[in-house]
Amino acid sequence: MFPSVLIVDDEPSILQSLGGLLSDEGFEVMSAFNGYEALKIIDAESPDLVLLDIWMPGMDGLEVLSEIKKGNPFIQVIMITGHGTIDTAIKATKLGAYDFIEKPLSIDRVIVAINNALNFRRLEEENRYLRKKTLEKHSIDGNSPPVEALKKQIAVAAPTDAWILITGENGTGKELVARTIHHLSPRAQGPLIDVNCAAIPEDLIESELFGHEKGAFTGATSKKRGKFELADNGTLFLDEIGDMSLKTQAKILRVLQEQEFQRVGGSRIIRVNVRVIAASNKDLERQIAEQAFREDLYYRLNVFPITVPPLRDRIEDIPILVELFLAEASRQNRRQKKKMTADAMAVLARYPWPGNVRELKNLVERLDILVSKNIIGVPDIPPAYNPEHEQSAASQGALFAADGLKEARRLFEKTFIERKLAENDHNVSRTAEQIGVERSYLHRKIKKLT
Repeated sequence: MFPSVLIVDDEPSILQSLGGLLSDEGFEVMSAFNGYEALKIIDAESPDLVLLDIWMPGMDGLEVLSEIKKGNPFIQVIMITGHGTIDTAIKATKLGAYDFIEKPLSIDRVIVAINNALNFRRLEEENRYLRKKTLEKHSIDGNSPPVEALKKQIAVAAPTDAWILITGENGTGKELVARTIHHLSPRAQGPLIDVNCAAIPEDLIESELFGHEKGAFTGATSKKRGKFELADNGTLFLDEIGDMSLKTQAKILRVLQEQEFQRVGGSRIIRVNVRVIAASNKDLERQIAEQAFREDLYYRLNVFPITVPPLRDRIEDIPILVELFLAEASRQNRRQKKKMTADAMAVLARYPWPGNVRELKNLVERLDILVSKNIIGVPDIPPAYNPEHEQSAASQGALFAADGLKEARRLFEKTFIERKLAENDHNVSRTAEQIGVERSYLHRKIKKLT
């Protein structure tokens, strides 16, 4: 498929000569005599590139450029002029023009400009695709009410430059939320630099955050840029901020307020423009009361608070998450994707998940490796997550250990009735109806077997 080019010029000779030359070069050519006609063609045909004359009657080229970029921001536009000025070129560039060519036109210059613009468009498309894939990778999965509320908070917070404090238990996905916010923000093209505050030794944290000059201390054999400097015009993610010492908190607070600092061993003031997202699994308000966290730093960070719900509060998302983790495991292990039965899902839904989504992901990966068949059922769920199956296995062991048929029958009836009562939330009437006996008979059996 050949790239399509729309030529917009009020001179018929330009349209004819330039159109013929571009057709010979393999381009699909369209033409328009004025801005109004050009906008109609763009709406109908969406060309890959527009060659646009600046000086035309009615709508001039700058007005047309502005309208093009409003409705079709990814169409590349090269401006053409017979008497351009630097001021006009600056205006066109600000409005989104890719290039600026003066008449009389050199076909070689035009071809080079067109190819460069189309290459730039391809790069933009690749970047948009990669960004979309990154967003999908870091999306918050689930449809439960707590997750829907979380997604709404992210959608509100991301387009702003507000600082954000994310709280939640370990394994809930706080880093995922931070990355999603960054990729949806105006700073998405800038860096996202994450700092695990709990993992950096106290004596190295200043160097990690602010950088150092060569010779600043023993072992500083070269200059190093710190995390703040690397995050300039992007986002700095301070994970586990509650594990920072009070001394480091004081230094962080000053830099956060002023957005300027000096490298360790340096004298030059370095200014940055950084959005800060912090996260903690600790109750920072309690830490403030215990004088383990600075109150002024807390309020500086907590401009937009977001709490990530634990998995036990979004149990209905477990089937979605299991499917995603099984699909990911099949890709990583390069084998057919396994499935999990509804009964096995129900078992997982009854577990409290102290390790949250991370624990679920680890379990699914383990099951994908250990279970040889393609269907993961209740017996495959480890005892720690499946105590009822463990009890059932113990009951079966007792059943076959019985000395006689009468005792085995009694044990079977006891196990069977207990299981059916549990399935019906210990509703005797419903259980009796399910197993096909009278309610009074079931009452007598329960009393006899207990």
